[in-house]
Amino acid sequence: MSEPGFDMQACLERVRRQDEEAARQLFHHLYPLVIKVVRSHLPRRMGEEDLTQTVFMKVFANLNQYAGKAPLEHWVSRIAVNTCIKALRAERVRPEVRWADLSEDEAQVLDLLAHTSEDLHPDRNAASRELAEKLLGQLKPKDRLVINLMTLEGRSIQEVSQITGWNPTVIKVRAFRARARLKKLFSQLTKGEKQ
Repeated sequence: MSEPGFDMQACLERVRRQDEEAARQLFHHLYPLVIKVVRSHLPRRMGEEDLTQTVFMKVFANLNQYAGKAPLEHWVSRIAVNTCIKALRAERVRPEVRWADLSEDEAQVLDLLAHTSEDLHPDRNAASRELAEKLLGQLKPKDRLVINLMTLEGRSIQEVSQITGWNPTVIKVRAFRARARLKKLFSQLTKGEKQ
C-alpha cells in the first residue's frame, strides 16, 4: 500500500505538528483502505463519501492516541469498521423483508434458488446481489460485518480478529448465529411465496 518514497513516521510527525501538506499526503495514502472498508460495510441510507469523511475526521482527531504498536493501517481500519458499525446501529430501522417487497427479478432468483440446485444464469447476478443485500440488511450490524468479512471478502478468523479486535471464539459464534439467521430469513421468504 505504501507509495515509493513515502515515509509514514515522518509524515505522522509532520501531521501532529499541524502540517497541512503532510495531512493531505496521509489522507491520500489511507484513502484506498478506508473507502474499501466503507464500501463493504455501508449502511443503506448513508453515502460512502459522508461515511468516509466521518472516518477521516475520527482518524485525525485521535491521531495523538495512535501509539505505533500496530501498523497505522490496522488502527485506521479498526476506526473505519467501528464507524461503520455505529452508522449501521444508528440506522436501526430494519423492517423485515417480505415476498411482496421483492422486485420481479429478485422474486425469480429466490424461486430458482428455492426450487433448483442449478447455478444462476449470469443475467441474474444483479438481482441475486440485491436479494443478498436485503437479507444481510436484516442482520445486526456486528453479524453483518462478520458475514461480509468472512464470507464475501474471504477473510480468515485471524484477519477478522485483527480488524475488529474481537476474540476468535466470539467471531466463530457470531458467524454461526448470523448464518442461522440468514437461513431462517431465506426460509421465511420462500414460505411467503407459497402463501
